[in-house]
Amino acid sequence: MSTVAVTVLPAASATADSEGSSGDTWGVAPAKRAVDAADARLVELGDETEMIVVGGRIDQGELRSAVEQHPGVRIVQLPSAGVDAYVETMQATAHDGLVFTSAKGAYSAPVAEHALALTLATLRSLQIRARASSWEREQRGMSLNGATVTIVGAGGSGTELLRLRQPFDVEVTMVRRTDEAVPGAARTITVDRLAEVLPTSDVVVVAAALPGGPRSLLGADQFAAMKDTAVLVNIARGPLVDTDALVTALAEGRIGAAGLDVVDPEPLPDGHPLWAEPRALITPHQANTNAMTEPLFQARVEANIRALAEGGEPEGVVDVEQGY
Repeated sequence: MSTVAVTVLPAASATADSEGSSGDTWGVAPAKRAVDAADARLVELGDETEMIVVGGRIDQGELRSAVEQHPGVRIVQLPSAGVDAYVETMQATAHDGLVFTSAKGAYSAPVAEHALALTLATLRSLQIRARASSWEREQRGMSLNGATVTIVGAGGSGTELLRLRQPFDVEVTMVRRTDEAVPGAARTITVDRLAEVLPTSDVVVVAAALPGGPRSLLGADQFAAMKDTAVLVNIARGPLVDTDALVTALAEGRIGAAGLDVVDPEPLPDGHPLWAEPRALITPHQANTNAMTEPLFQARVEANIRALAEGGEPEGVVDVEQGY
């Protein structure tokens, strides 16, 4: 096995220690550990660089320049599962022999776990109970057992969530771009048929990628079609849900509740109506924290270094034209 030369960016964070990496450079330390574990060489960006690992937020101009000026780079490893922020850079620098890989699938377990938590909490009206300051007599809450669940997106998080819901004896419809069956789901349909399942869904979970083209999958028409007891959970991307339409649907009781780890805009501004909406449960885009993702990112980087060294297929390859 040949020794792969790996450069970790952004360069300014290269001195971050293994315990102190956080914020925008959280992935630098685990990337460097992966280089050591895979017996690769950590090098400054230069002609010998074969793989670039992005260890956190990076200026897109810096990344584009790094790729364009170093044609020997064969893999660019991105730190996130969703790559919408990198689409323009990828498309501008794409060429034969260069592969962009993401962390898609690597963070599925903690994200799916969070989606399950939001589902159970909103079904049980915990978003209302947590705000209460006195003993309430009214009975609230629904059981997940026996419920009808629709999961929009059959990627890593969606399929892991499907697995986590098996003990609850739910009937799951998976919604994806193709009608290829998803093992374990009662049925699989394409996105253009989403409206067919909304009227019978007790829970709708958005776990899809955010490709180019129309962004919103759920807006006023979709909320009007849902049960007034149904809950919406979004752990994917904020723009996939029309925020204004969601605010209205919750305020008017057209749907039962919403559990949101992502929103549009993000961060959600102070004073936004969603903060005051008693049916909304909001977490600040922390379905996975740095502590959760660092070992998972390290494993992905290590796997792709070994794939490059051994001529294997990298994990998490991005379809540059599709943007996911």
